[in-house]
Amino acid sequence: MRLIQISDCHLQADPTARSRAGFPLRQLEAVIRAVQAERPDLVLVTGDVSQDGTAASYALAQQALSSLGCPWFWLAGNHDDPAQMRDLRELHEAIDLGGWRLLTLDTVVSGQAYGEAGEERLAALAERLAEDERPTLLAMHHPPLALDSAWLDQIGLQDQEQLWQTLAAFPQLKILLFGHAHQAFAQRRTTEHGAICVYGCPSTTDQFLPGSADFAVDEASRPGYRILDFHGSRWMTWVERVVL
Repeated sequence: MRLIQISDCHLQADPTARSRAGFPLRQLEAVIRAVQAERPDLVLVTGDVSQDGTAASYALAQQALSSLGCPWFWLAGNHDDPAQMRDLRELHEAIDLGGWRLLTLDTVVSGQAYGEAGEERLAALAERLAEDERPTLLAMHHPPLALDSAWLDQIGLQDQEQLWQTLAAFPQLKILLFGHAHQAFAQRRTTEHGAICVYGCPSTTDQFLPGSADFAVDEASRPGYRILDFHGSRWMTWVERVVL
């Protein structure tokens, strides 16, 4: 099975709108063309589909993503309007991948750039994890650990320790994917029952400069996506960049 993660498209109602360093819709379409050539079984979009939260921006996203030729799913980020997203397409909490499960965690705090899972969401996540012992992948928008970037860490997940306390009880959780950071990231987090591999993904639009204390766009990096290839209970993953 091949799963591809894309993230942080930041589309606007105007299809010709600019970002700081490019044109979000044009760049998303270029990423989608590259992803099509990878022949994925499933594509997951880990939030900030829209920049302005408009119905028109989500219509543009749906049109572009529907050309993938495979099932695709999205979850909300801090720039998104979940109600607008649900009007077009369901926000799934659990997706059956055959030998694996994919779960999603909503980390959005309305009106805030930072994220928070909260007690109720974490309790619901624990219930879903307890339902099945298959290898599991968890996806969310906000980074669940520090990225060594002061400004980004301030708007990451605020209740990281509560999240990790919840996850530690479930050895079947193998992978955690996040967006929000606009950069590639990979780290292994050891828990009481094993380890969880944590992966970030480039944006389809502007990239953020890794390790920067203050906000900075990485002018040298290109849009990209993350590939995860699953072989039984094992996997390989890497990031591909797209030349515009």
